[in-house]
Amino acid sequence: MILILTAGFGDGHNTAARSVAEALTRLCPEEKIETSDLISEAQPLISDVCKSLYQFAITHWPAGWRMTYDLMGRPSVTGPDALWQTAMVNALKERIKTQQPRLIISTYPLYSILLESLAKQQAVPPLCTVITDSISVNRVWVMARSELFCVADDETKKVVIGFGVPESKIRVTGFPVDLAFTEPLPELPPHQGARILYLPSTTGRRVAATLEALKPLFRTGVKMTLPVGKHDKRLYHVMRRFTDSMPPDTLEIIGWTKRIPEFLRTHDVVICKAGGAILHEVLAAKIPAVIDYVVPGQEEGNAEMLTKHDGGIVTNSAKETAAAVESILTNNSAVGRRMRASMAKISMPDAAVRTAKAALTIATT
Repeated sequence: MILILTAGFGDGHNTAARSVAEALTRLCPEEKIETSDLISEAQPLISDVCKSLYQFAITHWPAGWRMTYDLMGRPSVTGPDALWQTAMVNALKERIKTQQPRLIISTYPLYSILLESLAKQQAVPPLCTVITDSISVNRVWVMARSELFCVADDETKKVVIGFGVPESKIRVTGFPVDLAFTEPLPELPPHQGARILYLPSTTGRRVAATLEALKPLFRTGVKMTLPVGKHDKRLYHVMRRFTDSMPPDTLEIIGWTKRIPEFLRTHDVVICKAGGAILHEVLAAKIPAVIDYVVPGQEEGNAEMLTKHDGGIVTNSAKETAAAVESILTNNSAVGRRMRASMAKISMPDAAVRTAKAALTIATT
């Protein structure tokens, strides 16, 4: 049995966990693979409050989140034996006792700390830690024991080595994205003109301003797909006002969907934040990205990773976002084609399989 531990603070941890689980299921069809958000299961009320505060902070109070993010790297706050651990260590102890996993894979940094505390009481399974950030990696990821660290790229490997982790314990496997990125696209009806994919994560005011700034492009025949997902309620009035002011076929609004891998591979440019999961999905799909929001601390390295390889453009206002989109699409997408060619050199759509294979090398028999 293999246990994968994740947490719902942002999409990256869960994306990596699901993708590795899918890869392991293909590689080891006879083995039980279980994915668990142990934090939510052990302390559901506290977890829900913390997740709401996290979402509020990264959207409305980035300076506060930067301070919190920096504190997480201090042993006195998150290190082994910190007071907050007791309930979580007991939950992890019970899970190991009942399921007896031969390998634990963690896509969230705090689980390695819990395992190190538990290791003082009993034997624990080998741990593979999948680091879901690029370059700007918080020290909390390497604060505790782990038999193996899987990282997204060579730049992140250098950072982890700088923290004192032996190079022999690090594998560059890419960020685990959905295996759909390795599969052929379904047959789709032909379309004319450029298409923008917009994954909104900023405030409603910024989203409204971005749509307004893009109007000149829409008037030239450019279309947009806008999956609102979990933001549907807070963006309802913004979407309603905009669609009422435009021709009916300009904008396709979609609710919760599993088609993001398809959309990323069939559109000409994407507007998104600098999350670890989405930017590595962008890289897997080789689609030019306009990054309209970077969460301080944890996402700065993700943006650096994509922009230094000519795969993305970071913008700080709605007008800059519209201008960047236009620059990618003009002249028959000349800039867009250049960016796709640059991303192709480092794209790893099979990263989930690479990560799963690396993790299996440390599993007990």
